[in-house]
Amino acid sequence: MSSWPVWLTAGDLTLRPLAYRDARAWRSARRRNAVWLKPWDATVPPGTDARPASFRSLVWRLNRQARRDLTYPFAIDVDGRFVGQVTVNNVVRGSAQFASVGYWLDREYAGRGIMPRAVAMVIDHCFFTAGLHRIEIAIRPENSNSLRVVEKLGIREVGYAPRFLHIDGAGATTGSTRSPSRSAPRGCRPGCPERPGRHRGRGGGTGPNLRLHEAPAQWTSTSVRCRNAARVRW
Repeated sequence: MSSWPVWLTAGDLTLRPLAYRDARAWRSARRRNAVWLKPWDATVPPGTDARPASFRSLVWRLNRQARRDLTYPFAIDVDGRFVGQVTVNNVVRGSAQFASVGYWLDREYAGRGIMPRAVAMVIDHCFFTAGLHRIEIAIRPENSNSLRVVEKLGIREVGYAPRFLHIDGAGATTGSTRSPSRSAPRGCRPGCPERPGRHRGRGGGTGPNLRLHEAPAQWTSTSVRCRNAARVRW
């Protein structure tokens, strides 16, 4: 059974369900960052199901999948302003208990340590609340900005995945796999530095370098369904 919707908070950073009311801010951010994000955006190969034609249909589809425990679409707010997304995709239950994580951030907010904190919060939620055992993050080797996110969190590379994703309208792209370790006694967040250095790499989103994260035996983050009470304390 899905625990969605979920709100996660830490200081000025809030992760919450992507909503219809985000339409204007989402479109504005994607428009401003189009050139920066385009080389790393996953695309749909010709002949396959098309993506939603509007933001409203996108949110409707994501919410439906979230209620079925197939995805967790988080919007990222900093001081109440929408700045990006972290999405848990392809949730598999049964014996696998597996999912993948993708993310993108408004370039204006890059280099402030926002995305490492957001990804850590989501990973902790997946392991310690949602009960998943394995998380995979796929990043193109050229995407230095996204690689920096997982490096700050100490998420190790476990290998490359040839022909993993369709990226930027082109054929399948080779990527590297990253997986966070679930064995950390206090979760993923402690691996993120308190004062991360400013870093502006070549990209703002994920795409195929695979990093895997296996969940720790003991979980420390919490989330609840009530909007006023759902918090992650670091």
